[in-house]
Amino acid sequence: MALQTFKARDFRCLAEAELEPDSRFNLVYGDNASGKTSLLEAIAYLGRGRSFRGASTQNLIRHSAREFVLFGKILRQDRVFSLGARNGPGGLEVSIDGERGGGAAALARRLPLQVIDPEIHNLVSGGPEERRRYLDWIVFHVEPNYLDDWRRFRRVLKQRNAALKAAATTAELESWDHEFVVLGNRVQEARARVFEVAVPRLVAAAESLLQRDIGFEYRRGWSEELSLAEALIAGRWRDQQLGSTQAGPQRADIRLIYDHRQARRLVSRGQQKLLSCAMVLAATEIAQEELKRPLLLLLDDPAAELDSASLGRLMDRVVALGCQVIATALEPQADLFPQPPAMFHVEQGVLRGVG
Repeated sequence: MALQTFKARDFRCLAEAELEPDSRFNLVYGDNASGKTSLLEAIAYLGRGRSFRGASTQNLIRHSAREFVLFGKILRQDRVFSLGARNGPGGLEVSIDGERGGGAAALARRLPLQVIDPEIHNLVSGGPEERRRYLDWIVFHVEPNYLDDWRRFRRVLKQRNAALKAAATTAELESWDHEFVVLGNRVQEARARVFEVAVPRLVAAAESLLQRDIGFEYRRGWSEELSLAEALIAGRWRDQQLGSTQAGPQRADIRLIYDHRQARRLVSRGQQKLLSCAMVLAATEIAQEELKRPLLLLLDDPAAELDSASLGRLMDRVVALGCQVIATALEPQADLFPQPPAMFHVEQGVLRGVG
């Protein structure tokens, strides 16, 4: 799979931008605040239907514009298909080969991608939600029914929490508990299956980048000694006091272990970045094998906070994946890749090819 053409209109500082990337290596360079990250954010939005920087739609629309529009052509197995996304006052609108509909999930299936940006260390240092989202991305691409189960579970969780906030009786809560348990167990079992497959890849990637052993443990979100139904009963009084459900897959986490302690409390920011990168690259490898096609990998300033040796190990691992790569840098660092990349320069939101 390769992104052949990408166009953005009125996205952040990009009034009009068009990119025709190489199927393997691409480097976009320019000064800080020139539009490099905005370009990657726009490409990622086309594959996710959301900003990897957590920005609201209003903050993504260029000043004085009403909406932004994104378009891409993707080559997969000798077939070219198109993706489109626009967002503004009418909300997100997605089109696949000119047909509207499908939402963010349809974009993610047709343009699977991962992002490594300067905030990637939050995957290690941040809260459990970051790691749940990370694991769910892998499960989404590996388990065909997962998205439907996850969405249904989130709806039941929201309804149960609303009942708790409304001081519902025990009988009223029990009316939600059966579906919560059925769907919660499906979500947890899918995550556990995928995590078991992922662990060897995670360990190998972490050892390669950090040159030390890192352990990974999946915490499902309630006591291992209790079933989910039992955990809900045992925690009902606490749930009622707090007004939210305390046991379930919505509390899951991945624990990172180094020398029998939590790795995220021990490593430096640079090491946190390397460990987070190892996790992302392992996830990419798993998804590529399941989908039987290369993914798109976006690297925003990969050299930040890394010494030359660490950067070299990271890029060696990136190259070995066989992804299509679009990276950014302050300078035209062609030596990031084993062969000359397609080069693009961006200045004040204007993108142009070089050479």
